[in-house]
Amino acid sequence: MHFLANPARFRRFGRRVLPGLALATALALGVGLWLALVVSPPDYQQGETVRIMFVHVPAAWIAMAGYALLAALGASLLVWRHPLAALVARAAAPVGATFCAICLLTGALWGRPMWGTYWVWDARLTSMLLLFFLYLGHIALSRAYDDPERGDRAAAILGLVGVVNLPIIKFSVDWWNTLHQPASVLKLSGPAIHPAILTPLLWMAGALTLLYVLLVMLRTETEIDRRRLERLGDEGA
Repeated sequence: MHFLANPARFRRFGRRVLPGLALATALALGVGLWLALVVSPPDYQQGETVRIMFVHVPAAWIAMAGYALLAALGASLLVWRHPLAALVARAAAPVGATFCAICLLTGALWGRPMWGTYWVWDARLTSMLLLFFLYLGHIALSRAYDDPERGDRAAAILGLVGVVNLPIIKFSVDWWNTLHQPASVLKLSGPAIHPAILTPLLWMAGALTLLYVLLVMLRTETEIDRRRLERLGDEGA
């Protein structure tokens, strides 16, 4: 991906890729929603409530992967000073925060009928809430300075520091006694979910991942234009 580090080259790449990516995202979401809402049967314990999982679980995966991307972009900015890394990070942080918020909200909606409460301060839920605040901190820091490069460096440092929260989220259900159920898909012994539930779950995960990539690419193009206009304004002042 090094060849995309130049913003102008990224714009040319985006023009070729975005139309096909948008079509693939729409098709994947259509198939995923059909499998999740029509084909998939109700769970024998959770009933129709299980359908919340088809959005909740992929949103959690994407929120965590999105923050890992922020950390990688932060390292790329601080170590190699790639000109596009800061712009992609600015574009990706709000999208990742949105998926994190969707994870928290759908988890609360699922928890009320299953656990009898919308929220408990257990390790998994609390570390996921911390991830949401890390996203908000990244967004705020990147926009907190008059000099955008200074804000980008501050946000990059937070991205690298906050990445330590990701293994805590992943293994919180193993390290502590939590109300949240243990991993049932990403485990060494293989998924513990019936294929009738697992198939739409993986379809939705793929479709929402495509949506994440599409939104980040579109927002990155906007960030490139915004940074270019700011420089033109500074030169004209």
